[in-house]
Formats: sequence, structure tokens, C-alpha cells
Amino acid sequence: MNLKELGWNQFFEESFKNGKYHEDLFPARVATAQREIYLILGESGEYRAELSGKLRFNSESMGDFPVVGDWVMARLSPEGSLAVIEEILPRNTKFSRKAAGSITDEQVLVSNIDIVFLVNGLDGDYSPRRIERYLTLTGDSNVKFVILLNKTDLCSSLQQRIEEVKSISLGFPIHTLSALNNKGVEDLMKYIQKGTTIAFLGSSGVGKSTIINRLLGEERLKVGAVRESDSKGKHITTHRELILLPGGGIVIDNPGLRELQLWADEDSLENTFSDIKYLADKCKFRDCTHTDEPGCAVKSAIEKGELDSKRFQNYLKLKKELRYLATRKEKVKFRNEKVVWEKKISKLSKQIQKHKRKYKF
Repeated sequence: MNLKELGWNQFFEESFKNGKYHEDLFPARVATAQREIYLILGESGEYRAELSGKLRFNSESMGDFPVVGDWVMARLSPEGSLAVIEEILPRNTKFSRKAAGSITDEQVLVSNIDIVFLVNGLDGDYSPRRIERYLTLTGDSNVKFVILLNKTDLCSSLQQRIEEVKSISLGFPIHTLSALNNKGVEDLMKYIQKGTTIAFLGSSGVGKSTIINRLLGEERLKVGAVRESDSKGKHITTHRELILLPGGGIVIDNPGLRELQLWADEDSLENTFSDIKYLADKCKFRDCTHTDEPGCAVKSAIEKGELDSKRFQNYLKLKKELRYLATRKEKVKFRNEKVVWEKKISKLSKQIQKHKRKYKF
């Protein structure tokens, strides 16, 4: 396989040159990752791989483990049937969320992506608020965003939906399509080039796998129906997978996310809701809470219909969530620093005791 067709570029070339790697190591890209068993793609083909003991030992959080899209340095086992991942090359880009549950940790979903196709269904599962959440997550990732509105065949108010999404899209391209009927999929081809990696994101049942099947020209990925009651889909895709397209280009299929907790900061939020920030700067009071204060530009815009009240309420919800996350991060940081200092003190204490015994103090 040609590394450039797998997404290898100048960024990774420089990282490779700057690293001190043993001659038996080779670069490869992670195609699948399931319970620390990986499939990696390199110049000489594909290999089943596992982590080295050193890499596993040095990993301090979930974000330190390889994910689909990562470039890694690996070596072959003596029999040549298995590869061992020794190191992860620096990530150019990544898409992360807070780990599910109560753990305060970063979960990197995919890495080294050039374009995100955010797929939304135009059926009963349509949600502008969910789009705002995704945009906040990718606010500082330097990834190009393309919003796909799928299932036009089920939408009776298409133009209205397009205008709603335009108002929150930050200027990112918007495409409408019906993957089931293979209409509009051809418009996506202009984004697909050799070496370009595109990640498909969206909730279950929006049609991610169906779109990829259309791009592949075959029914390779399993797809399922959605419930008629709420248009929610079953989790047919169970793992992330990097797929090479026949004409060049790389796509990553992702399972629908049951839980999309934010892993970002307030700067990302302000970028996503720049219209609200612009209004807030016009408020009479700098510390305006946008509730009952006189001269509130935000409240005035809502009353005049210039700002959607649902968008503003979502902004407040995400802001509260991010501030809580920041507090949790600080607590984790303090706890980790405390553990490091306790280890240092313990080590120093042992050295002192050893010194005393040696010189009989």
C-alpha cells in the first residue's frame, strides 16, 4: 500500500524524521481498534496488532491509547504474523468527547481527519440543538466541517430546515441528499481526494453507513431500519472502521453516539455561538446575566425574534456543562499532582533512610 494514499503527509513525515526509531519499526495506520486488538495498514499490507507492554504502562489516560485514524510505529513479531505497536505519532487533528459516565477523562474517538461529515436525518430525529453540540466539540480541532441533511424524501419542509441549519452552521457547507434513493450523494465526491480522510459522525439511524455504501458502490456496511415512533435507529455499526474508497480517499464510519458529553472549553462555545457573544458585548452591563437586567441586548434580540430562544437556552445549557467540566478537570489535575508529589516524597524519604543506615546517623 502507498502511505500517501493512506493519509501520510508532511506533518507525519516531519514527526517521523524527528523521532528516534529503531530500524525494525515501520509506520502504519490504525484501521480498527477493539479491546486493545488492532488492525493496522502499512506499506507491506495489513496486520493484526497489539500494544507493547511499555506503551500500555506509560499510558496515563484513555487518550493515550491508539484510536482509528492514528499513525503508529510498529514492529513485526518474530514469526511475522502479528505486529506490536510501540508508539503513537503526534496527532494532527482529533475528535474527542468526555468519556461516558462519571469519569472525567478524554475519549478520543477518531484522529488525523481532514473533513467531518456531520449527518443529520430530516425525519423525526432532526435536531438543530444536536448540530450545535457537535459544532462546539469540533470548535478548536482545525477540521473542515460539512453538514449533510439526509432523508430529503421524508421531509415536507426542506427549505425551512435548510434555513434553520444555515443560521447555526457558522458558514460550513450544507448538502441535502437522500442516500436511500441515491440522490445528492454525487455532490460529496468533490471532497473526496486521495489521501483525504473523512469521518462520518451523527446519531444512529441518520444514514451514515448507507451514504458510505453509496460511495463504495456496494452494500458493504450493514444498515438497519429506524423506529417509526421516534425515527431513532438501532446501533447497527458497532465499531469504528477506516475504509479505503475505490477511487481514492479514506472514510471512517462511526457508531451512533448514545452519549455526547462535551470535551471542550468555553472558547469553543463562544466560537459556535458567536452571534450570542456579539449581542452580549452590546449589553449595558458587562456582567449581564441576560435575565432581568435593563439594556440587555440578548433579551431584546429574543423579544424581536432576531435570536431563537431555544438556541439561547441551549447555549446556557452547554455553558453550564462546560463550567462543570472545567471544575472536574481542575480536581483531577490537583489529585494527579498530589499523587506525583506523594511518590516523590516517598522516594526521597526512602533515600534519606538508606543514607542514614549507611552512615549510621
